[in-house]
Amino acid sequence: MAHRTNGLSAAGLRRLREVLQTHVESKKIPGLVALIGRGEETHVEAIGTMRHDGGAPMSRDTIFRMASTTKPVAAAATMVLLDDCRLRLDEPIDQWLPELADRQVLRRPDSPLDDTVPAGRPITVRDLLTSTCGLGLDTTAMGSPMMSAFFERKIYGENGWMLPAVEPDEWMRRLGTLPLMHQPGERWLYNVGDDVLGVLVARVTGQTFEAFLRERIFGPLGMKDTGFHVPADKLHRLPPLYAPDPQTGEFTVEDPAAGGHHSTAPAFQSGGGGLDSTADDYHAYFRMLLNHGMHGTQRILSRPAVELMTTNRLTPDQTTALQGWARSVVHLSHGQGQTGGWGFGMTVRTYRGDYAPIGQFGWDGGAGTTTYADPHNQLVGILLTQTGMSTPDSAHAIQDFWTTLYQAVDD
Repeated sequence: MAHRTNGLSAAGLRRLREVLQTHVESKKIPGLVALIGRGEETHVEAIGTMRHDGGAPMSRDTIFRMASTTKPVAAAATMVLLDDCRLRLDEPIDQWLPELADRQVLRRPDSPLDDTVPAGRPITVRDLLTSTCGLGLDTTAMGSPMMSAFFERKIYGENGWMLPAVEPDEWMRRLGTLPLMHQPGERWLYNVGDDVLGVLVARVTGQTFEAFLRERIFGPLGMKDTGFHVPADKLHRLPPLYAPDPQTGEFTVEDPAAGGHHSTAPAFQSGGGGLDSTADDYHAYFRMLLNHGMHGTQRILSRPAVELMTTNRLTPDQTTALQGWARSVVHLSHGQGQTGGWGFGMTVRTYRGDYAPIGQFGWDGGAGTTTYADPHNQLVGILLTQTGMSTPDSAHAIQDFWTTLYQAVDD
């Protein structure tokens, strides 16, 4: 009988390591950390080095820029406020976010900014959680007046950085100068709603977004290395972020560790993409979701809150928009994103499009990260790299990680 640990075959895990090793040996990805958690057992591989030119090896406690894999974790703060009845799903956000009250809506997504009609209703908490608030980064229409305005008004792209780079109040003021692209609740649009949620949480609680996350999520889960920047005494555990040149493959540093965007506290704590974390911290969070909101004997989120987050919320029309968008985004067009659905802050698989089963939930990040949990197999998988998706290399490693991981499931 083949040797198995907790329903994962030893041969399968060996093969997973060999495949990931091949990606590092190809010199396309300097290093990576992979984690597979099932039941009480955790299997970790740390392969390669922090830098493309060698130096310190990757280790289990290496800290990574989570990029868009921030979204599933940051959304939990809003769920805590729903559990506490400090927010309600279908309540207008106007009292907390007056900058987004009384909206005008573009007549068409590519209309000039002054060609608008009044919003049919206010934006609600539900609209922000489901990414249907009417604002988002639409990569299928990058030349539109609206997309241009996001960057001209420095809502995104300040200092060339894709995360908001000014204080939340100023960011909201800038956002409030724009109309909505679609009526509230109508269409799924990426990212902006996740950043607005962080501001909402801060205003409702009177704390910073990070302080509230630390109090109710990070602290109780023991996520000691998770936050919106890396403190000086941990900076040696943060690799540079590379954006390989799409033509030559040469390793260009997009964000250094020391003196980079993540080495000091940011002006804006981005729920869309700002967290730094480790494989073990993220495992604790996704394991809590698999355990219906429990961490050991402590309840972090209510069971229905977790079910809401991890169930597809999109209509068929909205799903079509999600799939069209996924094909246009660089880290998804390399083969990720065939999932069909979206919950709160994460994708939810609604059909069998690859090796993963229906019901798997999580997300990927443009900095070369992937984190998903699978209720059917009671499995968490995490792969973290320091190689951004300017080339397909980290996306290919991510695909191969999931392909080999699911072949290792043997029970």
